[in-house]
Amino acid sequence: MDVLTTRRDFLRYATYLLGISLVSRTASAAPELDPEKFTFTQLVYRGGNWNPHRNASKELMYELMRRTSVEANVERSNVRLTDEALFTSPFLYMTGGQEFEPFTDQEVEILKRFLNFGGFLLIDDNLGHKNYGFDKSVRRELARIFPDNPLVTLPADHTVFRAFYLLRAIGGRNLVNPYLEGIYVDDLTPVIYCQNDLGGAWERDDLGNWVYECQPGGEHQRTLAFRLGINIVLYALTTDYKKDQIHLPSILKRIQ
Repeated sequence: MDVLTTRRDFLRYATYLLGISLVSRTASAAPELDPEKFTFTQLVYRGGNWNPHRNASKELMYELMRRTSVEANVERSNVRLTDEALFTSPFLYMTGGQEFEPFTDQEVEILKRFLNFGGFLLIDDNLGHKNYGFDKSVRRELARIFPDNPLVTLPADHTVFRAFYLLRAIGGRNLVNPYLEGIYVDDLTPVIYCQNDLGGAWERDDLGNWVYECQPGGEHQRTLAFRLGINIVLYALTTDYKKDQIHLPSILKRIQ
């Protein structure tokens, strides 16, 4: 049984445990998505701007399929925390640059259950204003979800930096931080937070041109953003690996 199927079933079990009163069956996932392929799932939330880069995920999915054996849907799924579709994929992406409304207590409980039962959350700040706007809201909500597990700087030897590419630096549209932050739960890191606007580095316009320049590192910085995105997706699919087991052959065998 492949990793994607196993983790999807595990998340569906978490949905059952939550109870039908908590999760709505009205989902915003596109019906044409292949459930057997990896789906880039993006969080829709209230307030702020949940979708600053509408084409970013497509480019990452193209690159993911070009560089690895992962089969992915090119189109993404947009979900709210109360959509049952949240539990059909182990990967959730949240982005924005403005302050957003607090999650309800119900939404906090759902997201906590999602993360504790095998789900993974990548948070991508597209402006990078520390302690202001989106960053302020993110830290507020994470403190509600994991009050005893603070955000910390991920060490250079963290598995995410070796999940496919061996990364010694990270990219993004703007190099706000040379590091990633994350939340540890036991030996896993179900939340990773980047303030460098990865989506801005991934995005092309409808004519195929890059929407943004990457500052200050140019195209090398963009390449690093794509490589980090691929590593994060693979990490989200294989977080039960031990650090010394992360290497390319075992990952590709595991996700085929």
